[in-house]
Amino acid sequence: MNGDLQRDALGRWVWTDAQGVRHEQVVVVRAYPVTAPDLGAGVMDAEGHELAWFERLDAVEGALQLRLREAIQEREFLPEILQLKGVSSWVTPSTWTVETDRGTARFMLKGEEDIRRLTGSVLLINDADGVQYLIRDLAGMDRHSRKLLDRFL
Repeated sequence: MNGDLQRDALGRWVWTDAQGVRHEQVVVVRAYPVTAPDLGAGVMDAEGHELAWFERLDAVEGALQLRLREAIQEREFLPEILQLKGVSSWVTPSTWTVETDRGTARFMLKGEEDIRRLTGSVLLINDADGVQYLIRDLAGMDRHSRKLLDRFL
């Protein structure tokens, strides 16, 4: 893929395609942000038209890959739960204290139906405020976290 992603003077992302045409205010989106975060990413213009497509992010040249990932990170907010520290009660609603890849968080779980199993080991949890949290590998979590989660699954 020929092209480049850079920031303009205002800090917005700009895609310059192989013909040298600059496309202002672009966004980079993943095709499968939860189940396959390195597979499929596109650079989209302000109207939602695809300007560039990358089959694999991890196969993109170094500096461009870093900028693509930075643009994705700015757009997506999907904290990954690494550990459950505690829950306020075994019935819902309950307050959960968790350690995420973005730091410690506390949130309210309204009901067990707000925990969705996407695949065998991937869970998506919606809190009372609409924020989604990801558990990428349930089996890989520590024993205490799995024990707490088992009560709600």
